[in-house]
Amino acid sequence: MNWGFFLARIAILSGILALLFLSQRFWYRALWKVSAHWGRAWLRTLVRLAYIVLLLLTISSLAAGFSFGRRGLLAHASLFMVVTGLWYSSALFAYFAVKIVHGLERLWRYAQSPASASSTTLANSAVPNGKNSAPSDTVADPGRRYFFRTATAAAGAAPFLVSVYGFAAERLNYQVYRVEIPIPKLPAALDGMKIVQLSDIHLSGYMSRAEVRRAVNMANELGADLAVVTGDLITGMGDPLYDCIAEIRQLHAPLGIWGCNGNHEIYAQAEDEAGLLYKQAGMTLLRGQNAPLSFKGAAFNLIGVDYQRERTSRGNRQQTLAGVDALVRRDVPNILLSHNPNSFNRAAELGIELTLAGHTHGGQIQVEILDHRLSPARFISDYIAGLYSRPLFAPAPSERASAGLGDGKSIPSLFSAGASQAAHIYVNRGLGTVGAPVRLGVPPEISLLVLRSG
Repeated sequence: MNWGFFLARIAILSGILALLFLSQRFWYRALWKVSAHWGRAWLRTLVRLAYIVLLLLTISSLAAGFSFGRRGLLAHASLFMVVTGLWYSSALFAYFAVKIVHGLERLWRYAQSPASASSTTLANSAVPNGKNSAPSDTVADPGRRYFFRTATAAAGAAPFLVSVYGFAAERLNYQVYRVEIPIPKLPAALDGMKIVQLSDIHLSGYMSRAEVRRAVNMANELGADLAVVTGDLITGMGDPLYDCIAEIRQLHAPLGIWGCNGNHEIYAQAEDEAGLLYKQAGMTLLRGQNAPLSFKGAAFNLIGVDYQRERTSRGNRQQTLAGVDALVRRDVPNILLSHNPNSFNRAAELGIELTLAGHTHGGQIQVEILDHRLSPARFISDYIAGLYSRPLFAPAPSERASAGLGDGKSIPSLFSAGASQAAHIYVNRGLGTVGAPVRLGVPPEISLLVLRSG
């Protein structure tokens, strides 16, 4: 057993829980302090009690969400789940922001204290025997105090306002990304073939069926030849898998609708059920399988796998795409549906020309600082969003690559000297959200991928 891996996971989980606790305690104490000045005792008691009750309800709903179980006090209360997600995420970031302002204020005081002490000494020395002198620190600087009070209020309010914007505006701002992908030795008949990709729908309290239908309608307007859905149809056990599949079956594509399972199908214990519902709906969920397809008389090989774990249940590293080598064909182009983009290195090693993935949501939140785009997805994958490439048949590195991979606007150069053929991966930014119902700088995506001769 890999004890280091388990200890690291325990440390990360403990840190997250500690931060959630500290942030909620901070806001509860703030409410207690504010309400202490209210004249009516019954109003103070009512507000504080209501806060505690709501806090317990949100903890219950979050616990049900983390366990991905069917039993939750508010498992199907979508509005309450939305409010819960917004509150916890906003309160956490606001707590950080306020603490940063407080830290800056302490640094300012520390930096000013030597200067204040020096000026006090000079003033005292100018007066005989130090009479009629007073320490300069006895009178606070009103300008500094007002500035930091204002900064604290702004820091506390900004995350709440930004979260509301990310929920109400960007979360539902579906964007179509049209990308041309060069495929080595692509038959001329396949040049221009169009694939529409949806991923990470997460039909749940955060995503309604009507919103999925809108995305499907937008996808149908693109006139694709092949439709694929790369996993995470739902978030947890209590979510309506049947409803999600009933919506995606409305996709129109001459070559059919194909899919693969994501990690949330595992959490929901719905991998087998998803396969059955796909079949009943006239679609195909590929689970370690391949399907020979043809377009305008030219053949290609479509492969699909369940979510690829990078570690065993004991925490040891394991090879992704085990057994997929037997599904790869050398006489026609291969397209792999794999929810986890971290399987791309192994896919390229196996000679798979194109991998379609999701999983990362593009981080859901992305900010640009000093020309660097920062995304939480960098903690789980080098392949965050968009198009990436590496040499075909190149040995897969044992660890994550560290070549400064981009955000999909350009293809990073990972080629050794003399390499002439490339494997590609396209990572869809997903439709839905997890954790918090917010997107910032990462709009939900419908991909239209056009195959081109390399």
